[in-house]
Amino acid sequence: MATRTKVLAIVLAGGEGKRLMPLTADRAKPAVPFGGPYRLIDFALSNLVNSGYLKIVVLTQYKSHSLDRHVTMTWRMSQLLGNYVTPVPAQQRVGKHWFQGSADAIYQSLNLLDDERPETVVITGADNIYRMDFSQMVESHLESGFPLTIEGIRQPLSLADQFGVIDADKVNPRKVGAFLEKPKDAVGLADSPNEVLASMGNYVLEADALREAVVRDAADEESAHDMGGSIVPYFVNQGAAGLYDFIENDVPGSTPRDKDYWRDVGTLDAFWEANMDLITIQPVFNLYNNDWPLYTGYSSLPPAKFVYGHQDRIGHALDSIVSPGVIVSGGEVVNSVLSPGVRMHSWSSVRGSVVFDNAIINRNAVVNRAILDKNVVVDEGAQVGMDHDHDRARGFTVTEGGITVVPKGLRVTR
Repeated sequence: MATRTKVLAIVLAGGEGKRLMPLTADRAKPAVPFGGPYRLIDFALSNLVNSGYLKIVVLTQYKSHSLDRHVTMTWRMSQLLGNYVTPVPAQQRVGKHWFQGSADAIYQSLNLLDDERPETVVITGADNIYRMDFSQMVESHLESGFPLTIEGIRQPLSLADQFGVIDADKVNPRKVGAFLEKPKDAVGLADSPNEVLASMGNYVLEADALREAVVRDAADEESAHDMGGSIVPYFVNQGAAGLYDFIENDVPGSTPRDKDYWRDVGTLDAFWEANMDLITIQPVFNLYNNDWPLYTGYSSLPPAKFVYGHQDRIGHALDSIVSPGVIVSGGEVVNSVLSPGVRMHSWSSVRGSVVFDNAIINRNAVVNRAILDKNVVVDEGAQVGMDHDHDRARGFTVTEGGITVVPKGLRVTR
């Protein structure tokens, strides 16, 4: 996985995540729990570390305390070897304003390139669910000779108007011919007419080219100062952007079922669905790939425990993920994901739900097709997700897909 260049990885983690409200009411989107013990950012960081890139900066901005604490406490590298994963907040280094976009975030953080002096920079987002060996993309980038390489993933042609779409050059399929922002008239791929290449927000750039591009962009008052909307078109228009197809990435331990899995969990329904992808008998995304591990904290928590074996109250879980520190005491868990420290009491039921850390489900309570944020307490006999009108009346969010979302720290009454 080693590459013949000095690499600095930049993780863009300053997104506000408005569409994930109320889960982002008190935290940045990359800090949202996912899949039990993980945070969204753990997937990007695990990919980079597994790829052999151990000098990583995480650019943060909105409500970053939870994210900063998680990165600082969990992602500790060997100082002896000069490795690090460090959060870097917006600092107003170039004026009295915060990050105006992803390109501006990098412009305001050019001191990091000055300090590290990399030859190549890997840039990725912090809130998508996937596995990827970035070293393979870097090798492809170096072989192409282009100053920028963009990664694309195959998506249905019918969804083209939801993505930035990459059109390959007609002569050189490794070169970007055009970059189209949410096109209504996209054309399918030559080898797959019903699919397009959607931008994943992953980029590899030569450090000098990146510096020049963001400095130029910062001087353009009409620019949106965005990597996808401003920097990418700059290179594409010069014929200087290479293309990397995610389907070519070969991650150790992957299977045909999960090889090209990638999810943008930008909405509450997408977030819930991605969690449900984890719990099938043959999951669409496999958390148990030991050849490409996912890293996070919680190493000091005790194992999960299931108690009571009486006929009328058997503590059990089926088709579910149950994290360390969970106690299921006479309750049932079905098709659900429980984060660390959850407590379930006798005759309680959680079905088709995602429950965050330290939530308490009291006796005879029912949680159905719901997301409960941290420290939620469901009172004895209370119900969530059974009556959407009642859920809305209590101030909960109900999504278009029928998922009820209970905000952090709330007490759910009958």
